[in-house]
Amino acid sequence: MIYEIAGLRVLIKNKNLFTTRFCKGWISADQNSLPDLCAEATEEAMGEEKAVSPGYPDGYIENICIYRDLCQQLPEYGRFLVHSAVLSYQNEGFAFLGRSGAGKTTHTGLWLRYLPGAEIINGDKPVFQKDGDIFYAFGTPWMGKESRGRNAKVPLKALCFLAQKKGNTIRRLTPKETSEKLMTQLLIPQDEKNAIATLELADSLISSVPAYLLECDISETAVRTSFEEMTGKDYENEKQSKGDLL
Repeated sequence: MIYEIAGLRVLIKNKNLFTTRFCKGWISADQNSLPDLCAEATEEAMGEEKAVSPGYPDGYIENICIYRDLCQQLPEYGRFLVHSAVLSYQNEGFAFLGRSGAGKTTHTGLWLRYLPGAEIINGDKPVFQKDGDIFYAFGTPWMGKESRGRNAKVPLKALCFLAQKKGNTIRRLTPKETSEKLMTQLLIPQDEKNAIATLELADSLISSVPAYLLECDISETAVRTSFEEMTGKDYENEKQSKGDLL
């Protein structure tokens, strides 16, 4: 079956119904035109994944392998996976990044709570694309354990790396700092050509999209701090004006 994922027509060759159900929101209305690429789970990949994820059903294992096969090919089409949670606000995308447990789910949840109109594009595994001078973030069926996201894309306004801390501070990162932090959030393909393409896309992302380090707690003040620095807007005025429209 063909799916529309990250602006590409993807033929997914799955044997189990798990992936068909999992990706149902991305099924293409056009099943006749040729796909851009094909993703599938090889027997070798299935065996390797079963070895590290014993006890999981074949459908789940196959879905993971299909996702990885797709990500290995994306750089050839000017796209790459960035482990992050992407929010959309007023048609601008904000990607929150950090190690596991850094607070991506918590902080984006606070944006949803305090800023009417904010919505999740993808909670864990969005795909970034460079189109001209603009980077876009796409929602994908693979959204993380909370399953937060939708089939949509948004132009990226900023990257925000998170760290837990008492109090709330934010600062602009240098390109070198951004590079060091971003490299830990990428899936680097195994083949040399797509690995190089991924690094080139990452370098362009660093040059094109401002990045910040937010050290924060779990509070509305944390939202205000990140929102005002990344958007240049007054948080209270924005919150009030949006609330009045609901």
